[in-house]
Amino acid sequence: MNALHTEIKKHLSPGEAVLWSGQPRQGLVVRGGDALLIPFSLMWGGFAIFWEATVLRSNAPVFFVLWGIPFVLVGLHLIIGRFFLEAKQRSRTFYAVTPERILIVSGIFRSSAKSLNLRTLSDLSLTEGKNNEGTIAFGGGSGSLFTSMFGGLGSWPGVGTYMGPRFELIANAKSVFKTIRDAQRAT
Repeated sequence: MNALHTEIKKHLSPGEAVLWSGQPRQGLVVRGGDALLIPFSLMWGGFAIFWEATVLRSNAPVFFVLWGIPFVLVGLHLIIGRFFLEAKQRSRTFYAVTPERILIVSGIFRSSAKSLNLRTLSDLSLTEGKNNEGTIAFGGGSGSLFTSMFGGLGSWPGVGTYMGPRFELIANAKSVFKTIRDAQRAT
């Protein structure tokens, strides 16, 4: 088990033991869904930048100049910004398993905690990748097309709601999965 992070300690009850704690993989991550998102983002951003450059060169009315700015900003976020925003989100995400619950603490601007009671947790799924790294989804959703395609957009406002709670990109995922299942049996 890793050293217990301060963000996890803040949310523990007095005397609550931690069976496992960790964080998602750190740094920039390119996912399978990026095979579609990268070309789409390049087309979107490329067209938005072309539009804006054309409008600026043609001395078009201010309305057209202003109209293109949000599209350029969204394009830049889709092309490059989303990778950095998601890396920042994962750097501030902490996971823990106690004998009673699953704890997920996360947030870019302010921290929020999600607690899942092990006794009432009915659906648990493990998706393993290479090097024993994987994702454990709680309450379903890990195998959905939305999650597999747009997992990297979890930092986009509102997208995380559709993905459900999960331990994402954790090392030794199978071992953590077993720890959770053992804790469930013990309750």
